[in-house]
Amino acid sequence: MSAKLYPLKFIPQFKSVIWGGNRLATFKNTEAFTDAVGESWELSDVTGHESIVAEGELQGCSLHDLIAQYGEKLVGETPLRRFGTKFPILIKLIDANDDLSVQVHPDDALAAKRHNCMGKTEMWYVIDVRPGAKIYAGMAREITPDQYVKDVADGTFTQDIACHESHPGDVFFIPAGRVHAIGAGNLIAEIQQTSDITYRIYDYNRRDAQGNQRQLHTEEAREAIDYRVSDNYVSSYDHNAAHASLVDCDFFTVNLLKPDGKLDVDMPAGSFLSLTVVGGAATLTADDATIDIRQGETILVPAETKHVALDGNATILTASIPSEK
Repeated sequence: MSAKLYPLKFIPQFKSVIWGGNRLATFKNTEAFTDAVGESWELSDVTGHESIVAEGELQGCSLHDLIAQYGEKLVGETPLRRFGTKFPILIKLIDANDDLSVQVHPDDALAAKRHNCMGKTEMWYVIDVRPGAKIYAGMAREITPDQYVKDVADGTFTQDIACHESHPGDVFFIPAGRVHAIGAGNLIAEIQQTSDITYRIYDYNRRDAQGNQRQLHTEEAREAIDYRVSDNYVSSYDHNAAHASLVDCDFFTVNLLKPDGKLDVDMPAGSFLSLTVVGGAATLTADDATIDIRQGETILVPAETKHVALDGNATILTASIPSEK
């Protein structure tokens, strides 16, 4: 007989990268890292990097195995119908101690053709910044693919990218095709499609501990880039609201919750609900289960859950999967 589902916490997967630091250890209140860590994968079904349940009766089970066992009860009818048994989003916390590479991700059509996988649309919520931190997102001027090749070759392509001073609470929506880079000093929560396909365009000519430069994908990126200029690259919302919509796209819906005391939370129709705590702490009640959640944790509430409530003072990102638009 299968164990009863409950709100699931997972073991974070810390990723050592050339641009990482030690801020995630402080943010998550864990032991200091021995290596520079840039990412904590909070909720993942990427092959080889599947999340493992941290506690409770299902401790030690992988997210992938739980989907196979519980199906619609865990993830909901909508994700299963749209994406099959692959969990459709990947949630990370990112510490940019140094600049990340300038990069772009392919859309679903190009990713399917080249890599037989989903593309990568993502969103960023800025948790904290060091003074002078920047986000690079979108084109500052419209150029042609031929101009892109020329600018990459002569080292001036970074001048084509829009630069934004970042602030805590800023939200950036990064659809597939939008050139972007997280600048040094940003601590960010990222919610994205389940894909690890990245085309790296520029990496500041830096070298790893072995003296090697990281591989670039300038030719692959040429076809993937959206060269158009957008009116506004920083999403607007009411920063003081207890509930605010941040992103509502084809691939995921992200809301911001700021409980100050008790707050009832609507379960999305036909989908799971994830909660990523980016500040404070609260008690989460999901039907007859109650758990404490705190800054740096991500929780997966099963789709079969009827009632969800929070009690505490916290800042929380929720994510779910919408029906086709």
